[in-house]
Order: sequence, then structure tokens, then C-alpha cells
Amino acid sequence: MSYDFDLFVIGAGSGGIATARRAAQHGAKVGIVESDRLGGTCVNRGCVPKKLMVYASHFPYQFEESAGYGWTVGETSFDWLKMITAVNNEVDRLNGIYQRMLDNSEVKLYRGYGKFVDAHTIEIGEQKVTAEKILIAVGGKPVKPDIKGIEHAITSREIFNVQEQPKRMVIIGGGYIGVEFACILNALGTEVTVVIRGDKILRGFDEDIRDEIQTGMKNHGIKFVTNCDCDRMVIEKTDSNLKITVPTQDGQETTIVADAASLSATGRKPDLSNLGLENTGVEIVKDAVAVDEYNKTAEDHIYAVGDCTDRINLTPVAINEGRAFADTHFGGQSRKMSYENIPTAVFTTPEAATVGLTEAEAKEKYGDAIKVYRSKFRPMYYTLAGKEEKTLMKLIVDTNTDKVVGAHMVGDGAAEIIQGVAIAVKMGATKANFDATVGIHPSSAEEFVTMR
Repeated sequence: MSYDFDLFVIGAGSGGIATARRAAQHGAKVGIVESDRLGGTCVNRGCVPKKLMVYASHFPYQFEESAGYGWTVGETSFDWLKMITAVNNEVDRLNGIYQRMLDNSEVKLYRGYGKFVDAHTIEIGEQKVTAEKILIAVGGKPVKPDIKGIEHAITSREIFNVQEQPKRMVIIGGGYIGVEFACILNALGTEVTVVIRGDKILRGFDEDIRDEIQTGMKNHGIKFVTNCDCDRMVIEKTDSNLKITVPTQDGQETTIVADAASLSATGRKPDLSNLGLENTGVEIVKDAVAVDEYNKTAEDHIYAVGDCTDRINLTPVAINEGRAFADTHFGGQSRKMSYENIPTAVFTTPEAATVGLTEAEAKEKYGDAIKVYRSKFRPMYYTLAGKEEKTLMKLIVDTNTDKVVGAHMVGDGAAEIIQGVAIAVKMGATKANFDATVGIHPSSAEEFVTMR
């Protein structure tokens, strides 16, 4: 049978575009459909604009710290609208780049919603296209908790369109999105309260990392309401603000008054609505597209990558999954994505990054055979600045093999440092390899090769 395309991709986010371009480079005829802006969540409503806001949030601290180095900084002011406008202009610029990348790769872009008619046919508005293989790369969407008045809360999608800086913000949820925005807004002058179900933020991260970030956030003035009975929360809209009533598990109740915006940051889920998956044999398990190790669904010829599969929801993971798929099916190189030792970062203040096993995971896997190395110190930068900001570094070693099975850091430059450490961990480096490496002095990073 003759098809319009060798590959058709539903969703032009980071994973979808990477797959389409790589397949086209291998000589495939490729089409892609997108109903929204090119680049997906990461570029438009996620890691890129958020990181720009993180940079903006660092300046108040730098102004203050510069005094210890002899600088006199005059009166400062912050223009929220100017920042948000600049951030969105950069997003616009990146959208243009993605368009040119598709054009240069000769990938045909369709605008609209792609919906399955059958396993080889996609309907886009009034037209239909066919493809030998179809890739689902529709990403995820924020989840709002089922609580009274939640319609008055915005999500991480809308925060980039807020035209006036909130004076008071309640953030519901202690995942990485919630705590990152808490730190951003707090540093820019917003009074921030974080509401969480448990007693700690960042479930799933190493316990030392969780403790260190939460302590740092408190030290920077962020308030916490812990052990929330979130199902019984109530958000009420008044003429001038929001009133958030937060019952706690000990039977107490806290009332918080916030401005017109309250951020709901309680996680994300695959965005599978209106895809017509019922017209295919694709299986959905726990709200996500079920795929095998080569990203194939239960339906022959249909594949999926990225957040819609709900495995590891990181942009670089989606990109690598997509490229592995394209290399396998169109490049004559069978390969699959490895999910071991994937590094990640949390751009809070203080910043954190990690790769490999947490201490708890290592104990579960290796028992008493693990050895943990920790170092906590004040970086040189803060000595003249007169601040007690701390950096925490941690290595987890399997003593049976001497391999470093986990590396964790909280402190300035954590993401930049852990990226290099992740290469060593991925290659199976031993503690002896770390010890034999000459440190760069004076630096914080050298601590990873001097811990004893």
C-alpha cells in the first residue's frame, strides 16, 4: 500500500521535532502536526522561560552580596512586565527557529489537531493523511487537584502570561515545578506560601537533598504549610483576593490570603484527549500510552515517546527516545533508550542536581554494602559576602565494586557540575577513579574528588 508519509508525528514538541528531523535526515518522508506553538511545553511554558525567570531571580541576591566585595549598588527596582515581555519575546524567537529547522529538514508541518481515523490514517480538520508509521508525541498537561474552588487557581501554563506581579502567592504542591516557582517569585519580591501533603518537598529525591532545599527555602523567607489534608482545601474568590483555607492532618486549619493568582503545581499527566485512540489498538495504562523498550505501542506501526508515556518526564529523555526510534526504523541502527543514571536538576534557590541512586534506593539494592560520603561547606564566594549559604555534596558507593552509584549536590552551579559527574557515573567510574582525579582549586566542584 502507498502512504502519504513514511512517518507522521502527532505533536511538535521537543521529542516530536527531534524524531521528525532525525527520520528526515535518514531519508524518510515525514509529516508533523501541531495545534499549538512549536517546541512543546519545555520551550513555551516550561524549562526555557522558567530558567530565564530563574536568572532574573538571582539578581537581588547578587546585588546584596556584591557589597562584601567593595561594590556599592544604588537603588534598585524590578519591572515584572518588562521581564515577562522579554521572556515571551525569546520564546517567540525560538518558535521561529523550530519552524526553520523543520523547513530545512523538509518536514511538512500541519497546523491543527491530529486525530486517528485508523492505525495508518490521521485526520486534521477537513483533510486526512496516511503514514506507514505514526508517532505519538503529544506530551503532558498540568493536573489540578479536585478541591473546591480550584477553578480560581492558575497552573504553570498561565504564570508566564501574568501581567502584574502577585504580591502574595500560594503554591499548592511540592514537586519540582512548584518549588522552582516558589523560589523565583520569592526572590522577585512576592510573599510565597507552599502547601504540601507531607512534611517535605520533592518526593522521590534523596532525603538529604529534600531537607537541604527545604531548609534553604525557609531561610530565604518562603513559608510552608505541611501535612495538608488537601482534599478538604477550599479556595474562595473575594472582590480583591483569594482566601485559601487549608485543613491539616492534625485537625488544625490555616487560612491564607493571596492575590488574584494562586499557582496549582500538583503534577502533570499525559495529554491524550481527542486523539481518537479508540480507533486504534493502542493501550492506555495508568493514563499513559503503554510502549515497549523500542517505544512501540500495542498497535503495529504506532509508537510513542516523551511525557505521554509517563516514564521519565524530561525533555532530553523525549529527544533521545525519539532519535533512538528514528535511528532504529529509518537509519539502519537498532538502538533503544537507556534509563539508567539519567541526571536531573531542580532550579531552586539553593539549586540541586542529582544522578543515579538515592541513599534509600542504594540501601534497598545493595544493603549494608553501600558507603556514603558527604561534604557540607560554605563556598568561598560567600565568605566575603558574609552569608552562611551552604553547599552539600554526596557520593554513594557500592563497596562490592567500588562503583559510584549515586551523586547528589545542593548549591550554586549544581546542574553544571553534576552534568560532568554524570558522565563518570554513566561510565561506571569507581570511587578510586574519583580519588585519582586532580581537583580544580579553588572550586566547589573539586569536593567531588577529594571526599574521603
